[in-house]
Amino acid sequence: MKSLSAKKIEPQTLLIILGGLFFAYLFFGFMLMPCLNTLTSIFTVKNADGKTDPFAVIKFFLAGTMGNFVWNSLKLAICLVITVNVVGISIVLLTEYFDIKGAKILRMGYMTTLIYSGVALVTGYMFLYDNDGIITTLLVNAFPDMNPNWFSGFNAVLFTMTFACTSNHMLFLRNAIRGIDYNTVEAARNMGANPFKVLWKIVLPTLLPTLFSLTIMTFITGLCAMSAPTLLGYDSINPEIVRLAGSSTADESFPQARAALLSIILATFTIVLLTVLSAYERKGHYLSVSKTKAKLQKQKINNPVANVLAHIYAYVLFIIYMTPVVMILIFSFQTYSAIRLKTIDFSGWTFVNFFGKEDYSYLTSRGVYKIREGSISGVFSNDATLGGIKISFILSAIAAVLAAIIVVVACSYIFKHKKKGMVLEYSLLFPWLLPTILICYSYRTYFNSQEVWYVFGQNLYYGPNVRVLMILAYTVVKLPFSLRMIKAAFYAIDEELEDAAKNLGASPIVTFLKVKLPIIMPSVLAVIALNFNALFTEYDMSATFASTYGTTYAMVIQSMCLEEGLYGYNVNASGRRCASTVFIMIISGIVLYLVYGVGARDLAERLEHKKKRKEFFDKLFHRKQA
Repeated sequence: MKSLSAKKIEPQTLLIILGGLFFAYLFFGFMLMPCLNTLTSIFTVKNADGKTDPFAVIKFFLAGTMGNFVWNSLKLAICLVITVNVVGISIVLLTEYFDIKGAKILRMGYMTTLIYSGVALVTGYMFLYDNDGIITTLLVNAFPDMNPNWFSGFNAVLFTMTFACTSNHMLFLRNAIRGIDYNTVEAARNMGANPFKVLWKIVLPTLLPTLFSLTIMTFITGLCAMSAPTLLGYDSINPEIVRLAGSSTADESFPQARAALLSIILATFTIVLLTVLSAYERKGHYLSVSKTKAKLQKQKINNPVANVLAHIYAYVLFIIYMTPVVMILIFSFQTYSAIRLKTIDFSGWTFVNFFGKEDYSYLTSRGVYKIREGSISGVFSNDATLGGIKISFILSAIAAVLAAIIVVVACSYIFKHKKKGMVLEYSLLFPWLLPTILICYSYRTYFNSQEVWYVFGQNLYYGPNVRVLMILAYTVVKLPFSLRMIKAAFYAIDEELEDAAKNLGASPIVTFLKVKLPIIMPSVLAVIALNFNALFTEYDMSATFASTYGTTYAMVIQSMCLEEGLYGYNVNASGRRCASTVFIMIISGIVLYLVYGVGARDLAERLEHKKKRKEFFDKLFHRKQA
């Protein structure tokens, strides 16, 4: 009888097995189990008699004021759908469809929300409109009876988020309108239709698929709003979840279960809306166009009155968009006293809000002047601010790279195994169905114990471990976006290149590293850059994981909105806030330039730019051409 020899496991098979185990560990351990724990916690609370009542939280929700938070979020989301679409469609039409003078300058102003958003944008608007803001101070001086606290609550949140959320319109709706076939527009004009009828009957129906997607995403943004309601004082779902997460049963009735219920309600809304969006996209949309597509030409507004009104409207919007940017930029180079008085001192320009320190003197309640040495400090000389920047930079960089690596490996398997890969693909898209606040809250409660065996019994919310927990949350939240972007890059790989490498004897691993990876690397780097840019000033997750060991840059910026200068503490917070916003604009601008500027060039353009750079340096250093 022949002896049976053990089959040798090939390295590729071993890698697939290990990869499968890793992704199962990632999905079940860090996506499914924490969220299931949040769901079950709703039905395991005890009532006043000490007995488990699965409906205690639901009864409390129906009888108490918890429903107000849900209604407030729904009201904000519904109003945002209207205001954001009105403003978003307007700015796209004014810059891309109608012939408006100064359209390029207008476009730059409308796109400023791409380089600063979230807590940085909200604090920027507060610098103008808060009770001691620049514009509010001017208005109060002009109208003494005016309420200086007018910029708060629902109206303030709606105003701020309306202009903050139009960035998607400038990215996606702008591309959609530029793709319209001008022949269809010209045909309608030749049939006697006026420009506004052409817009209503021809252009807008073409944009409906994009507008529907933007509407759904805007609604979800309104539901999940965090930074604006928190800083401007509006009782919506997310701030209440964070508040309850930091509360205990000694303070109020089952706060953790109430936070879990609000998280699940938010998740239900999100899942339903995304399901509707996916169903709508699967229908497909077909347009009749001519064989030779013509580039869209801007339409002149022939009515003089309408033309003047359109120009006025365009520049009013431009002023609203640009005023925070200009004021923040100017005041970031002003002295502490000028910022406090909200006046521009043209003889007192300084870099102290960025670098260096100055002494601060103040008058105590006893009428004695005291001096606190070095209290007036800049962004890069203030320990708390610098610490927040370091933590955000490190955590964001690690999470962005981890998400990209995980998705690259996953996409390689998905494209090789179409049917089996679908399970892996849907697993990585799972976080897209859930609000960020639900994932983070689930992490905070589930891993805040030593009973989770698959993390070796470590309490990940305790002490410095919270940084590991934040990296995990950052990574998981960014997996769906990374998958959609990197998967699209894999379609650019020619299968013949892979076959040629195999014919030359290259192993699958070598083929991937030497052939596939260089092709997708620009897209991978772009995804890493965009993820880093989003996470660096991320506020929602940071607020949920609030900890002395996990104080991120966004949390530091939020603390700058507190009262400053009282007894010499939190001095020059407004100056650092302005400088921080400028710093964020610079970082975001560089990232967007590298991704959409340099990264968008094809190979021929890159070689041409490389040649021009070489010629420039040859002339600069007086070197002779070979």
